[in-house]
Amino acid sequence: MPRPPDPSPLLSLAPRLERWAARRALRLRLLLAVMFGAVAALGQAPFDLWPVALIGLAGLFGLFHTADTPRRAALIGWAGGTGYFALALVWIVEPFMVDAVRFGWMAPFALLFLATGLALFWGAGFALARGIGGRAGRQAAAWVGALALAELARSYVFTGFPWALIGHIWVPSAMLQWGAVLGPLGLTLIALAAAVTIWRLFGPRPRVALVSLVVLAAMFGAGAWRAATGPAPRGVPVVRLVQPNAKQSQKWDPEVIPTIFRRQIEYTAAGAARPDLIVWPETAVPVLLEYADTTLAVIAEAAAGVPMVLGIQREDGPRLYNSAIVLGKDGQVSGLYDKHHLVPFGEYMPLGDLAARFGVHGLAAAEGQGYSAGPGARLFDLGDLGLALPLICYEAVFAQDVSAAPKRPAFLLQITNDAWFGQFSGPYQHLAQARLRAVEQGLPMVRVANTGVSAMIDARGRVTASLPLGRAGWIDAPLPAPGAVTIYADTGDSPAALLSLALLLFAFVQNAAIRARKPD
Repeated sequence: MPRPPDPSPLLSLAPRLERWAARRALRLRLLLAVMFGAVAALGQAPFDLWPVALIGLAGLFGLFHTADTPRRAALIGWAGGTGYFALALVWIVEPFMVDAVRFGWMAPFALLFLATGLALFWGAGFALARGIGGRAGRQAAAWVGALALAELARSYVFTGFPWALIGHIWVPSAMLQWGAVLGPLGLTLIALAAAVTIWRLFGPRPRVALVSLVVLAAMFGAGAWRAATGPAPRGVPVVRLVQPNAKQSQKWDPEVIPTIFRRQIEYTAAGAARPDLIVWPETAVPVLLEYADTTLAVIAEAAAGVPMVLGIQREDGPRLYNSAIVLGKDGQVSGLYDKHHLVPFGEYMPLGDLAARFGVHGLAAAEGQGYSAGPGARLFDLGDLGLALPLICYEAVFAQDVSAAPKRPAFLLQITNDAWFGQFSGPYQHLAQARLRAVEQGLPMVRVANTGVSAMIDARGRVTASLPLGRAGWIDAPLPAPGAVTIYADTGDSPAALLSLALLLFAFVQNAAIRARKPD
């Protein structure tokens, strides 16, 4: 009698088919996560589509719901972060194209590695949320708290890179004013909570989401009221913003330098009415400070007794600094600040001397380690204008750098060279972050950029005067009055960080209680 066929191959085929189908489903979810992440990035400048960004974030929260393990949640978060950062930070290719022969080949790798590397923070946040919130626990609280903490970690780890934070989507809206209370992390919490609300509008309990919508609407109203009731404008003092519009590829060309310098001199001397302060952008003086006596004398003559703030480079033995100086009414240097928060791989190379042996240098540095870091935040005493906190380029991205001022200044003063960032998104995102810094501190900001956008920003983050991107020119703008000391200026990120931790603790306790009630 023949033996029946062994059923084991057939029995083992079913689990294999299930695993294959699960992998296909996971791949689809990862693809959707990349797409939703890119949609969320549309909230960043220059798109400023914050309602669209909330839909993208809501989609990511929905995909998070489908992850049955922390590992799968991490993959979804990483994929979503990759899509988000790839679009939000696409400008990162621009610095490599300034000297395309030497660095152009690095551009696609820079975007790929930056996007996938920063996405690891989101992946960790998603995994933490799944691990703490569980499948039946308080998933929303865990997701909001964990992803907000991931964004906080991104702002500090490895010197930090808080560019295109989720909370930045609120800059063009009235919700920006809540930065004065909770800072960038608090704005991120609000954005994530709004995304959860949108998702729940289409869920089984839409009434809860409607209550959340009412709260968000009230916050919008309060923000609009605060923006409309800022410090009254004043006519004096007046600051002249000088924007030479020097392309980065030509900025240090010996044949072009005289033309750019003459342009700045003409703008400095122009006009019958003289301002109270004149500001040139980052590295605007084309010679090192140690050899700039003649150059500074020419600048002082054009200023005709008006004090100036100038971007310049200087040497101190083997060290090179990216600096700002105050050129007083008498034409003498009366203040010096060295940039202390440098751009890694741009202004300096980790292990730079070793990398230089292989021909790898920082994009803004000619050799070895590149720039050296200054000792820290300092203030400029600008007489009748009061104390100013100088920020050079990248430093205005960091709320903690602004909060590190020795004492409260009368205004913030950012000089920058956004020619590195191209003409699409980078300069506008940089401007948006400057507006947020003004709101956080309740202080006006003077912002002078080589290629734009140069702007006067008041204590509510409103641009009161500006020079557009890619245009040479100058503008005289009244310096807005400072506002009251904000809650964020006193507390920093601590309250929002504690709120994020509280959400995680709440989710953990609720999930533990649900699991304890389940029968064995």
